[in-house]
Amino acid sequence: MDRLALLLVIIGALNWLLVGLFQFDLVAALFGGQDALLSRLVYTLVGVAGIWSTSLLFRDRERAGNAGTNNRNR
Repeated sequence: MDRLALLLVIIGALNWLLVGLFQFDLVAALFGGQDALLSRLVYTLVGVAGIWSTSLLFRDRERAGNAGTNNRNR
């Protein structure tokens, strides 16, 4: 779930980069405008992923690191 959230946050960040530099909203261009249902769904998923990703700031780094190491050794 963390990787999916990170992927969506990256997509959102790249979209905002395009908006900031070129005034071009890629999500809106791909899915039929800012008011289109699919665009709103993508915006919502990116927002939820951002909220989820804030939990990464408060997790115990050592515990998270050990969990990944244990899974690789199995």
